[in-house]
Amino acid sequence: MPAASEADPRFNEFIILQAQNAGLFLGQIPNPHSGEKQINLRAAKSVIDSLEMLASKTRGNLTGSEEKLLATALDNLRPLFRAALDSTNR
Repeated sequence: MPAASEADPRFNEFIILQAQNAGLFLGQIPNPHSGEKQINLRAAKSVIDSLEMLASKTRGNLTGSEEKLLATALDNLRPLFRAALDSTNR
């Protein structure tokens, strides 16, 4: 197991997987089974909320690259969520 000050590749893989899941739920990535883009705001919000909770709970315990990856994922997902929410409320 890596020391606390070392990057853990599993963390990066987890963040990337969750960001991909959110992208799928926000209609950014086609569903691998149907090939269709679908929006599921509830599922997307759940993933984003989980990433925000993870950022809060791990603050001060991540490497610089891990922190940046998590922040970038959230910075990219939040506006996509707002846009999807706006488009469904029209």
